[in-house]
Amino acid sequence: MSAIPTIADAARRIAAKQLSPVELTQACLARVKAHDDTLHAFLLLTEERALTEAKQAEARMMAGTLRGRLDGIPIAHKDIYNTAGIRTTAHSRLLEHNVPTADARVVQLWAEAGSVMLGKLATHEFAMGGPSFDLPWPPARNPWNPDHFTSGSSSGTGAAVAAGMVLGGTGSDTGGSIRGPAALCGLAGIKPTYGLCSRAGVLPLSYTLDHTGPLAWTAEDCAILLQAMAGHDPNDPASANRPTPDFAADLNKGVKGLRIGVARQFFEADNRASDTTLKAIDDALAQFRAMGAEISEVTLSPMADYHACGFLILVVEAYALHEPWLKSRFNDYGESFRDRIALGGFIRAADYVAAIRQRRILCLEMKAAMADLDILVSAAAVGEAPRITDVPKWATLEKPSFTMPFNVTGSPAMSICTGYGAGGLPLSMQLIAKPFAEPLLFQAAHAYETATDWRSRRPALVS
Repeated sequence: MSAIPTIADAARRIAAKQLSPVELTQACLARVKAHDDTLHAFLLLTEERALTEAKQAEARMMAGTLRGRLDGIPIAHKDIYNTAGIRTTAHSRLLEHNVPTADARVVQLWAEAGSVMLGKLATHEFAMGGPSFDLPWPPARNPWNPDHFTSGSSSGTGAAVAAGMVLGGTGSDTGGSIRGPAALCGLAGIKPTYGLCSRAGVLPLSYTLDHTGPLAWTAEDCAILLQAMAGHDPNDPASANRPTPDFAADLNKGVKGLRIGVARQFFEADNRASDTTLKAIDDALAQFRAMGAEISEVTLSPMADYHACGFLILVVEAYALHEPWLKSRFNDYGESFRDRIALGGFIRAADYVAAIRQRRILCLEMKAAMADLDILVSAAAVGEAPRITDVPKWATLEKPSFTMPFNVTGSPAMSICTGYGAGGLPLSMQLIAKPFAEPLLFQAAHAYETATDWRSRRPALVS
């Protein structure tokens, strides 16, 4: 099997008994074995389990008892998602031999949907910072060019999906760790509304900023994955208790009449994106306008205000979580993580409270700005992925992040591919919607993806 199907395509063919889940899984495993020595996307490959689950899915296919669109689909989990009986390390020496006794809620839900788990994927240590070269496992690398960065911290998921090793995977997003790898690896990746998906059994970083969500090749595939992971979970105290919509119901409605705002100051002034990224976003806006959307510009507080608020909350909450280990096992952490998180120990309680109060102000500002809009557009990354050895330790403090504002507000936000730069690496943009308006977000993203041909191009991997 040379062509890599989308989840939607594979599901249709499996339902029609035209595609064997076993052969699909074997093809994915073959790509892992051919390319993961270069890409380092996997921390652990569960080949035997995958083939067993694929055979079970194939039996359901033949019996006409498929569980849904994820039945027989090869996936993998970021290695902060607990997996019962299977090592879960957070890519850290501190959890190198950690074997959970229960699955994370999302792992359980995807398994119940019939997905085929190929293993555990690289992250940045405890989902913060990176790349790090002083951990027990190397960092994941970008399939478009292995000398380049995947962004973080769902780095292994970004690499594995882009390389076709799996058709989808889990990520987490505290300051952009789903949308960043999606942007640099040329994928679709969504940070859902805060509280939409359970975080129970997922190793935390910052309780009030952490989100779980999926990465896949297309917005439609993300909708399918999100359908199987969303829903109320009483074991997550932040979980929203509300009905789960059909995320794919409006995929083909197009964007005619949608009101799209552009946060141009974010990517032209606050952290100027590359010329190729600016052109790609302008071209995407022209495409939306040609399809009937109404485009306007939106002015918000400087992106640095959102970033400073979010970063302070993140490092304080992460320090509070890691303080016992930082005091007893400081040198067992990688340099990047421990130095960044140690900052939290020097921040006063009054400053944390001020950041929480500022967060409320920024949430109200975003709500007012979005009142007459359906979608907000911003950049997802400055440009093409940098070389992996050129990423500075303090990158998060040098320029404000395009993604952090929407962790601060909890808004649903996703990154999608807008083409390729001069270096042949992906370009991207970010789409944002009102809380719990994920179907509208998928509708706009799918309209753009199907109106362009960016999804027809895959990395030219060399074994």
